[in-house]
Amino acid sequence: MRRYATSKFRIGLLAACIAAVVFVATSSSSWAQNQGGTAAPAAGNQAPAPQKQGLMSLILSHPDFVSFTIAILSITGLTLIIQGFIKNRASVLIPEGTTNQIREMIQQKRFKELIEFTENDPSFISKALNPALKRAPSFSSMKEAMETAIGEQTAERFRSIEYLNIIGNLGPLLGLLGTVLGMIAAFQDLMAAGGDANPAKLAGGISTALCHTFLGLFLAVPCLAVFGIQRTMVDRLTTQGALISEELLLLIKPAEAKPAAVSAAAVRPGATPQPAAPVPAGVRKAPVPVPPAAQS
Repeated sequence: MRRYATSKFRIGLLAACIAAVVFVATSSSSWAQNQGGTAAPAAGNQAPAPQKQGLMSLILSHPDFVSFTIAILSITGLTLIIQGFIKNRASVLIPEGTTNQIREMIQQKRFKELIEFTENDPSFISKALNPALKRAPSFSSMKEAMETAIGEQTAERFRSIEYLNIIGNLGPLLGLLGTVLGMIAAFQDLMAAGGDANPAKLAGGISTALCHTFLGLFLAVPCLAVFGIQRTMVDRLTTQGALISEELLLLIKPAEAKPAAVSAAAVRPGATPQPAAPVPAGVRKAPVPVPPAAQS
């Protein structure tokens, strides 16, 4: 999944989305013009056949609150898609220059400058290390603070792209709502005409209602597809950032107290301690004789 983070892939995906929108708009308008220009002339007293409308002209000719809602969500979704590809990059989340600078400060033991640097730096590594540095010298507290900071940053990144999932799931529901309302209006017109309504008018109402379904799907498909891609990017980058933060924290780990050395009187140099001989079951251990001087 590394190719998702490359700039070429992001530019290609954005160009494909823009090209799809332009293609639908131009093809719909040209289709409407061709249908209107190639209509056969009326013969005798026959009424001219109604011209077919293009998809975009059909949508724009019957605006309602569902269409406006889908349009607003489409603009919001496109904004979130662009922001997600800009923010969820390795050069922004875990820049290599910041990582090298932090490692250099640790090697030179410039911990005061390191705390100030991580306090002001917005990268994932700095935000993970800064709470840990403030808990020194207890390494267990430092590690716990770093894990908490990593979890908060990861959750924040996932929350920022979760809106694409919400918009993608709302798209088909809004389209279905518009379709149902359009069908209700079409059949009410049929009932008002006593069942003798013009079939062309009825078909036009039904086609207008089905346009909402198209708009809902046109909103949902790109949002859900990009949400899956960006979720994979965020998961990979946050995991990589957590590993780098743990590696840097181990460089700051304070020296632990060594266990007390065994008394030199008990163990001779070069000799290995021998385990005591086991006492067989049922045999009582003989008491240690007490010297006469101790008894007196």
